[in-house]
Amino acid sequence: MNIIAKRTLKQFWEKHPQAEAPLMVWFAAVSRAQWDGPGDVKAAFGANVDFVADNRLIFDIGGNKFRLIVRVAYRHRQVMVKFIGTHAEYDRVDPATI
Repeated sequence: MNIIAKRTLKQFWEKHPQAEAPLMVWFAAVSRAQWDGPGDVKAAFGANVDFVADNRLIFDIGGNKFRLIVRVAYRHRQVMVKFIGTHAEYDRVDPATI
């Protein structure tokens, strides 16, 4: 999958250094993935991913310390980073519309 907005992830881990390693692991796994639909994502990430409207996915990152919201265009093999934040920051956003 092609991940759009790695810069957003980098800016986040510069502010939260403990997020760098788990975000790099996530990035590497998703970069190698070939998802055709939600079932492929669930098979790869299990309980660490939730699905919301408009092909948006919520990933638990770093032992659930952080939340990552992406929008997936399965047909185009693209993953767009929409949000990365702490739980407190995540609680202030609507994952279905961010």
